[in-house]
Amino acid sequence: MTRLFSERFLHALEPDERAFVDTTRRLVRETIGPNADAVGQEDVFADSTFRLLVEHRIIGTAFPRRHGGSDARQRLRIRLVEELGRVCSAAASLVTGADLSCRAIVAGASDAVADQLLPSLCNGSLQAAFALTEPGAGSDVRNLATVAVRDGEGYRVSGRKKFITRANVADWYVVIARCRDAGDLGASRADDPFVALLIPRDAPGLSVSEPTAKLGWFGVPIAELRFDNVRVDATWRLGQEGEGFALAQDALVRARLGHASMALGRAMGALEIAATYCCDRNVFGKELGAHQGVQWILADALTQIEAGRALVDAAAQCYDRGDADAAVQASMAKMYATDLGMKVCTDALQLTGGRGYLKAFPLERFFRDAKLNQIGEGSSEVHRTVIGRDVMRRMGEEGMERHPCLPEGMSTTDF
Repeated sequence: MTRLFSERFLHALEPDERAFVDTTRRLVRETIGPNADAVGQEDVFADSTFRLLVEHRIIGTAFPRRHGGSDARQRLRIRLVEELGRVCSAAASLVTGADLSCRAIVAGASDAVADQLLPSLCNGSLQAAFALTEPGAGSDVRNLATVAVRDGEGYRVSGRKKFITRANVADWYVVIARCRDAGDLGASRADDPFVALLIPRDAPGLSVSEPTAKLGWFGVPIAELRFDNVRVDATWRLGQEGEGFALAQDALVRARLGHASMALGRAMGALEIAATYCCDRNVFGKELGAHQGVQWILADALTQIEAGRALVDAAAQCYDRGDADAAVQASMAKMYATDLGMKVCTDALQLTGGRGYLKAFPLERFFRDAKLNQIGEGSSEVHRTVIGRDVMRRMGEEGMERHPCLPEGMSTTDF
């Protein structure tokens, strides 16, 4: 069966990795794609989709082998998310969300905690949520106000978390907070170390709101968490005090690759739907797609999507190798792919005219879902700032190679 988009990225996968892609494609074709519209009608947790992904070990790609997973490379996971994003945002989000919510546990939990929780998180009998964002702190993680006050062999957590994906179905929460001593009652300070804590849903003092209504991405609800002096034993700390920020950043880098892949997958699906319509629809005596203006729109979209796939693949390789610039590469991939995804979905809907605007036509759902990829895990504007600052930092470093056309010892302002 031929496909519109290149298969070249699959050549870099091992046979067992390719098997995951083949399984995902079969699920997309036989179940997830046909059911995507039904999932997208109501913003309740897509449990049947989640169970399907668990059963076929797609969720398990986020977990270590010793706990039932597959230790999958990001280079494989972006392919799986792309395939799912082509038809269903909820399915793709369930895969990226499993990684985001559990990565800090994988990376920072003690052996005892990991052995207790990770097998159940991997097989879907338990679920976790990543509690980072607050009313006054989203992309600006250093502005977090939730505090974990040291209390003997543990902490007491107070604060509020917002926009927490799957909060209403999670059994455990990975909470990133500022750490401080008892009696220090002032506002959080920049020098307060970050700490990552695991908190169970039934912890006294923890309350979970009803799901918050949103524009799209139905199937993965969001809710708010409130912590009122919640007691957490030090056993449930992930990593050491001061490592909470690094654990959060690692999870976010992986999530940004997931957002980028999802956006490109949706763009691929949108272009396929629009191109099919351009073959079926006749205007002014010929197929819509026979008009040069339409062909140019399709050509630009196809070329830009393929370029985006290459960028995301390169960023995934950086992460898998442990490159120092993996985070900024992920920012570039996320920014480019999600902005492109919104553009392609908009153009695809325009090509399909009034039909694209109908609830019954899939592009309406694609269009609504595309926006959140530009916002979640750092908005495009935030990533532009991150990338721009990195350019200035590196160009100002001692030892940076000077462009050969610029004379040594001469400032560019002297020209």
